[in-house]
Amino acid sequence: MKKFIVIDGLDGSGKDTQVNLLADMYEKQGKNVVVRSHPCNDNKFGRRSKQALLKEGKLNHILATVNFGLDAIRSVHMYYYRRDCDVLIFSRYILAVMYLPNGINTIVYKIVAFILPTSDLMFFLDISPEESLRRIGSREEETEMFENIEALTESREKSRKFTYNWNVIPADGTPEEISQKIIKKCLEAGD
Repeated sequence: MKKFIVIDGLDGSGKDTQVNLLADMYEKQGKNVVVRSHPCNDNKFGRRSKQALLKEGKLNHILATVNFGLDAIRSVHMYYYRRDCDVLIFSRYILAVMYLPNGINTIVYKIVAFILPTSDLMFFLDISPEESLRRIGSREEETEMFENIEALTESREKSRKFTYNWNVIPADGTPEEISQKIIKKCLEAGD
C-alpha cells in the first residue's frame, strides 16, 4: 500500500526541508519516492498560481488559490494511483483553501477533503508568524502576497479551524527536532 504524506504550514515553516528529509529517509530504505511541491513549475496551474502569489489584490488572491487547487488536483491525478510509487509526499495540499474568504473556505475545505485523498500522515507545521517572517527574510526570493506579519498571523489563526484532524507539529525549533516528530509518526504508521 502506498504511503501518502502531506507536509503543510505557513511560509517559512520548513515544509520543503521536512519533505526532503523524509524523501531521503525512504529512498535509503529502497522505496520509490515521488515528491510534489505545490505550486509546481511543471504545469500551467502551478505557474499561474506562483505568478498570482507575487502580485497584490483580491483577484490575484483568488487566482492564486484556484490555480493552486488545480495544480494539487493534477498531482493527485498523475501520481496518487501510480503503482511504481511507494511513497508520495506532497508539500502544500488542501490547506490552501484557508486563503479563501471566511465561510467559503470552510465549505470548500469540507468538499475538497471529502473528494481528494487524505491520510493519517498529514502534518501541519505550526510556526509562529514572527519566526516565519524571520525565515522568509533570510531567503533570497521575491516576497509573496501572504508573506507579511498581518497575513501570517491571520493565516495561522484560520488554519486552526482546518487542522483538527491533522498532526500539528510545533515548527519554531530546529529542522532536526521537527523531523524527529514527523519520522516517529510515520514509523508508527508502519508500511
